[in-house]
Amino acid sequence: MEILWFLIALAMLTAVVGPYVFRRRAGIRLVSPGAPDAADPDTYGFVRQEELDIRLPGPDQDLLDVLEVVQRTQDWRAAAQLLAGTPKEGEVRWQRVQAFAGAASLELQQQPGVGGAWLRAWRSDSPKDAGGAQVHAEFLVQQAWRSSRAGTDDFRIILEEARTLCGEAALLAPGDPVPYIVELAVARGLAYPHDQFDQLWAKVIDRAPSHMGAHLAALHYWCEKWHGSRQEADHFATTSAARAPQGSLLAALPLFAVYEHIPDLVMVQGFYQSAVVSKAMEGALFAVHAARPDDPMLAHVRHLLILFLVRSERWTEAMHQLVRVDGHIGALPWTHSDDPAAEYTVYRALAVAGYEANGGNPATLPR
Repeated sequence: MEILWFLIALAMLTAVVGPYVFRRRAGIRLVSPGAPDAADPDTYGFVRQEELDIRLPGPDQDLLDVLEVVQRTQDWRAAAQLLAGTPKEGEVRWQRVQAFAGAASLELQQQPGVGGAWLRAWRSDSPKDAGGAQVHAEFLVQQAWRSSRAGTDDFRIILEEARTLCGEAALLAPGDPVPYIVELAVARGLAYPHDQFDQLWAKVIDRAPSHMGAHLAALHYWCEKWHGSRQEADHFATTSAARAPQGSLLAALPLFAVYEHIPDLVMVQGFYQSAVVSKAMEGALFAVHAARPDDPMLAHVRHLLILFLVRSERWTEAMHQLVRVDGHIGALPWTHSDDPAAEYTVYRALAVAGYEANGGNPATLPR
């Protein structure tokens, strides 16, 4: 009898909590590939799930061409040449350093002890190359977070080595913010005291005061799950947004702060229509509209907007973002999933279903 009462109570709890779990996750169960509401990618010119590129948030053909050469030939020189020709100002150099490091890390994961040999050769053959030092430092950071559990001895040892490399890379490229941006992730993992982090952050903003990637890395440090509090993270995001120059995507930073603090289970119905979320979304939409079309961080903001717009049931606005980023999905929130392409495809299908249910169709969608 006690078991029966337990099962009844469990069923009642599931009935109450279940819908909110679904709204939080928007999981794959909501739209299966064969469901009537599932989007046909061809109808809107969307890329099929199996063809989505999860390496980059947006197109960078020069980078993709060089990555293909490096991985096919295992010769690092094309990568060194590309980074040497990439200005240290702006976001592109940082994104390319991340991409090269990620490619080497993935190779090593797929072929333990063998993969990523081109990066080891790069560092051995040209130890004074600034680009190689930056990629190596970022590679170690990614290895620490991917292959070791935070707080373990292995995790700390790898990050300590990355910190040493960041210092070496900074000496090789005076004025380049990238080594200090890499160290922001080290600071997060090694739990830098706030005053030590502030000193590091000062070096970043002295070199790149409006660097969106750097601000996102700093935001991760301030989040309560690491070393700060929600109030500190929100203050950092809103202050940075308020100080952003005209046309800067930093106005979207509060939306990233909201994303970092979404609880695993949203128990408040209408959370995504709340004033806090709506205000952060409006700031991000304003930033997107004011930004340069070629801003390399624009795709990052659009991808996060898709998640919030879909969950807020703002279908048409979600579709406007989708048609501008579809094809490349290597960005938050999809990269937090074990299967980024599947997660993105579910949100895309939900957006299409909601758009068409409210009278939309491919002919009425502006491009």
